[in-house]
Amino acid sequence: MKFASTRLVAADIKAVVSFYEKVTEQTADWLAPVFAEIVTSRATLAIGSAETVALFKQGSAEPGANRSAILEFEVDDVDGDFARLKDEVEVVHAPKTMPWGNRAAQFRDPEGTIVSLYTPVTDTAKQRFGSR
Repeated sequence: MKFASTRLVAADIKAVVSFYEKVTEQTADWLAPVFAEIVTSRATLAIGSAETVALFKQGSAEPGANRSAILEFEVDDVDGDFARLKDEVEVVHAPKTMPWGNRAAQFRDPEGTIVSLYTPVTDTAKQRFGSR
């Protein structure tokens, strides 16, 4: 089995795609007017408009309702990325070093999903993420 992507369902797909293009500094691939992907070296973030839900099962997903998942992006310099983004996005918390060895900052995307940017800073964290 191959993990393919994480998909967000968005009420305002243009705003959500624009947010993730800004965060990742990558251009989304629009596969249809209602669906885009941002492909990174390790994972793909898929974003579908709310109208795509009916293609699966009406009401099976709801835009802006997530309060349990955090999308995480490993970056080279979390402090630098925080400085670049903090005035343009909703900040959850500024960079701080977590007990497991990552320095992390968090934001919310336009529909409320938490996005974490992190940089491994301890030797143990660097070793763990260096093998992935």
